Formats: sequence, structure tokens, C-alpha cells
Amino acid sequence: MKIFLLYGGKSAEHDVSIISAYHILQEIYYEYYQVVPIYITHEGEWRKGNVIKNKEEVPTLSDLRKVSEEVFDFQELKEEESVAFPVLHGPNGEDGTVQGLFEVLGVPYVGAGVLASSVGMDKIVSKVLFKDAGIPIVPYETVTPTDWEARPEEVLERVEENLPYPMYVKPANLGSSVGISEVNDIEELKAGIKVAFEYDQRVLIEQGIKGTEAEVAILGNEDVHTSVVGALVKENQFYDYDSKYLDEGVALQIPAEFPQETLNKLREYATKAFIAIDGSGLARVDFFVTEDQDIYINEINTFPGFTPISMYPKLWEETGLAYGDVIEELLQLAIQRHENRQTRYGKQR
Repeated sequence: MKIFLLYGGKSAEHDVSIISAYHILQEIYYEYYQVVPIYITHEGEWRKGNVIKNKEEVPTLSDLRKVSEEVFDFQELKEEESVAFPVLHGPNGEDGTVQGLFEVLGVPYVGAGVLASSVGMDKIVSKVLFKDAGIPIVPYETVTPTDWEARPEEVLERVEENLPYPMYVKPANLGSSVGISEVNDIEELKAGIKVAFEYDQRVLIEQGIKGTEAEVAILGNEDVHTSVVGALVKENQFYDYDSKYLDEGVALQIPAEFPQETLNKLREYATKAFIAIDGSGLARVDFFVTEDQDIYINEINTFPGFTPISMYPKLWEETGLAYGDVIEELLQLAIQRHENRQTRYGKQR
């Protein structure tokens, strides 16, 4: 079977995507698959690399940025016995846009569908669904460009009236802590909103929750499986981009040392969140746990990082599923989902 591995992309998480793709390429079972790397440049051009038939042919991390000058023809995705594997983080990759292309072409693909991808990427819309599903959410306010440009003082007054400091200001659609600011006064709040608007048209401002960040990995389609719970042990309250991908000093506590009742509730909420957005394939669900064992959902990531220090593969390893087996399971779930949709809705290819 041929795997079309897409990576890079136009989002601010371009580099994270390349690192994830490199490590996934190391773990694919080449006795069953051949891989066509598709590098999406910062400008959105799709470049097709040479077919990889064994681990020894995997390009170096730097070479993945220059696989070829050959432009990729989307129609190739429709080959028989093929599956798309979008190793893409953030907008134009994890937000339903690329998934929509696969649906139109009738191609099986790894991960969440159009709805789950778009909703999971949108931190504001997902909060509405989580709340409706009975999952505790962090108190928040939203800001639109119109309000900010026309009535900035009213916006600041509303936010300060409803949320205590510290607050976290985020673009509504982005991941990997890109564009997020921790703010402790009104001047930092103004600056944080300005930064967030550089990345998205809607801004989310959340109340800071003092507690431990906990994460649960998910595999499955209709049959949802959860991993053991992991926790982030760090010196700084704010787990920023550098902490996630560059600072190996941040400790991942796997399994997390919470009371059993808390662990059970975290896995239950993770499953509810996955179902609420109509998830499929995989996800990582992030929470805050206070000293009193109160739980708040932070967000759901429909394609979490796959770097060596990423929580998602480490959680499954602790649960008993090796990295390569996780990749294989994702490919099988993609094929299964596609076949089920063909059966229900008619032939798509």
C-alpha cells in the first residue's frame, strides 16, 4: 500500500510538522508500505519526494525541506491501495481544509474528519461543545477585530470585570502555544491581544487556572480507547512553544500521580470530548487539575505532535503500544473509516 505523507504547511507550526514527519518515517512498517513524502512549503506549494521503500531511504531532517522541485498532482492521491497521512499541525492542515480535499477526492486519510478537525482547532467553538457535553471548561471571554478596533477600552473593561489575573490570551485557531501570552496586568493584556490578532481573526482570553496540566491520548473511531494519563512537571506555569519542542528539561510524568478517581474522570472526560467533536483516528485531550482535584478541559488536539519528546506517543508507549504500532493502528483506522463511509454513503472512489 502506498502512503502519501504530507508535512510542512503554511501555518506557524511548519517546523513542528517536519520534525513529527521525520520521526513517523522512522517507524512505518516498510514491509507493508511504501511512502511518498509530500512537502508543503511555507507558500503552500506541494512538492513530491522520492518513494521511500525502507528505513535506510528516509531523508535526513534537513533534506525533508528540499525533497524535490516536482509539483505534486492531487490526482495521484486517488491511486488504488493508497492512504493519505497528513502530518500537519495548525491552520491549513489540522483545521478541516486538507481533510475536505481528501473527502472530495474520495481518499482514505489518517485522523479526524472535516467537522472534528475544524471544531477541534477552534478553541472557542470547541468550548461550547465541551460545556454541552458536561465537561467543566475554563472561564473565558472572546474578542473580535471589530470590537477591538472600535471599542478597545470597553473590551478591556469587560475582560477585567469577568476574569481575574493571570489570564492567557490565545488565537482561536492555532496550536503548539504559538501566539499565546500569559498576562498579569492591563498593559500585558493589550500586548497579548495584539500578538494573538497576528495569528487569527478571533481571540480567546482565559482565566488562569493554578494546577497541573494533564493529558490523555486517544485512539479509535466509534470504538474509543484512552491511554494512561500523563502530567507535565515544569518550573514555569506557562508551557510555551520552547518548552514543548526545544526544552528537554520539562519533565513528563507518565503515568500521572493523581488519585485514582481523578485518573478515571480524566479518561472519561477525554472520551466525552472526542465524541463531542465527532473525532476519529487520534487525539490528545489536555486538562488542568487543581490541588483540590477539580478538573477543567483545556483543549483537544486532533493531530498532536509526534516528536521524540511529545506526550502522545509516550502515553501509548506507557499504555503498552509501541510507536510503530501506533502508526500502524492509525493507518488501519483510516482505512476502516473510509470503508465504513463507503458502505453507508455509497461508493466514493
